[in-house]
Amino acid sequence: MKNRSFLNKLGDFAMGKGFYIVLFLCIATIGISGYYLLKTVVNDTRATAPVGGDASVTIPDQSVARPTTPKPPETTPAKPSVPNNKPAAQPDDPEPVKDDTPQPDTQPSKETLSKVFTWPVQGTVLRDYSVETLSLDPTLGDWRTHGGLDIAAAQGVKVLSISAGTVEQVYTDGLMGTTVVVDHGGGLQSWYCNLADEVLVETGDTVDIGSELGIVGSSAIAEVGVGSHVHLETLLNGQPVDPREYLK
Repeated sequence: MKNRSFLNKLGDFAMGKGFYIVLFLCIATIGISGYYLLKTVVNDTRATAPVGGDASVTIPDQSVARPTTPKPPETTPAKPSVPNNKPAAQPDDPEPVKDDTPQPDTQPSKETLSKVFTWPVQGTVLRDYSVETLSLDPTLGDWRTHGGLDIAAAQGVKVLSISAGTVEQVYTDGLMGTTVVVDHGGGLQSWYCNLADEVLVETGDTVDIGSELGIVGSSAIAEVGVGSHVHLETLLNGQPVDPREYLK
C-alpha cells in the first residue's frame, strides 16, 4: 500500500473527499456567476428608463378647476367713540410749566381799604349797578348790563372825588359824555361821567377826598332817558366793581 504511486493516491482522494470539494466549488462558481448576471440585467433596465419620469400630462376638468372669487369678509361698522375730555396722563409727559404771569387782583388791597370814601353827590340812585343780570335801559328801551350807579343830581351841582388820588384822564366819550378818571392807588379807579363840558381839574392833578372835579351836565347821550344825574363807576384792576362796596 505504501508503494502506491502519487496518481493512485490522487485518484483515491478525488473519489473520496475531493469529490465534495469540487462539487462545492462548482456550485459556488455558478452562484457567483448568476449574481453578477442578475445585477447586470437590473442595471441595464434602469439605464433605459427615461430620466425625466413620466411625461404624460393630465388636463383637469374645466368645470372643477375654475377658480372662484372669494367674498370679501363682512365688517361690522365701528361704534363712534365718545371723546374723553380728560387728557390721559402719560408717564413721559413733560412736567407742567408753572405760569408765573401775575394775575389781576380782584380783591381790594390794604392800601385801598384804609382810605375814606364819600358820595360824589347827595341824591337817590336812579339806576343801580348790574353786570351779572340785565336791567331795563330807560334810554334804549331794552335789557342790558349797567356798570355803575346813576345818582340823581340837578345840573350844575358840584361833583366830588370819592377819595384821595390823582387825576388820570379827562376826556369826552361819544356815549357817556365828559368823563374824569381818578386813580386812588391799589388798582382802584373812579369814573365820573355825564359832566358839563368844562371841568375843574386836569390830568396829573392831585385831589383829596371831596375835591371838586366838575359839575353835573347832560353830555351822556346814552343816558338821556334817565333824569339829571352823575354816572359813577369804580374799577378794581381794570374790572368793574359795585361802587356801593366803597360808599358805605
